Amino acid sequence: MKGIVSKSILTKGTGVLSVFTHSLNPYSGCAFGCSYCYVRQLPVGVFRDEEWGTWIDIKENAKELLEKELAKARKKGEVRIFMSSSTDPYQPIEYKKQLTRSLLEVMVKNPPDFLLVQTRSPLVARDIDLFKKLGSSVRISMTVETDIDKIRKLFSPSAPPIQARLKALKTITEAGIPTQAAVSPLLPSSSKFPKRLRDATNRAIIDDFFMGDGSRGKRTERLGIRKIYEDNGLESWYGPHVYRHVMQRLKEEFPAIDTLISIKGFEE
Repeated sequence: MKGIVSKSILTKGTGVLSVFTHSLNPYSGCAFGCSYCYVRQLPVGVFRDEEWGTWIDIKENAKELLEKELAKARKKGEVRIFMSSSTDPYQPIEYKKQLTRSLLEVMVKNPPDFLLVQTRSPLVARDIDLFKKLGSSVRISMTVETDIDKIRKLFSPSAPPIQARLKALKTITEAGIPTQAAVSPLLPSSSKFPKRLRDATNRAIIDDFFMGDGSRGKRTERLGIRKIYEDNGLESWYGPHVYRHVMQRLKEEFPAIDTLISIKGFEE
């Protein structure tokens, strides 16, 4: 873990994130170290001596950079920000550094047209006061890949427990802030999964390794994720058509308009 001075903080949205004008990553690296994280296959993960999940770079000058870059971007037109694309903005170090909170404070003063906060951490509920000030221009997207914590431990043992995420998501929803559950990536779940999501939010999206890893599943194959399924008798849950089964379950709890697939679920 170390502090760094970054040259920029807003990155132009490209590829699957081209529906956003920018992505915003307060940190480099992620302590959650999920086995399926596509960032492991990106240069930031590949060309690093330490194993993914064991290192974090803290962008100490992030607030000052955002103040300048956001003001500049706002003058050019619409600003739609995805936070974050290659790290979790609410990973454990955020408890101490409050870097993500400082960036939200900047955005409260100079709001983007839309901010999507993507996390799997219950810590996000800490910033309800700032989200309220952003109003309808923000949406909190909580990753909930499964409702079975045993499954969560197979794929992302260092990530927060599922029940804690659902509790935080419900708290934010009840505070009147736009939210959604991101079943991303889709992992094995129980028949009660849709109901548990519906109790916490009024919107759900679904994404899998084949739609969401940016390479139609090739990155995921290189990470050896298929073997986790095979070693645990979960082969029937691995394939490009599995999402349809879970989607049908979700539609029984959520109106069709509020159950979206892949990048469509992050657009607004």
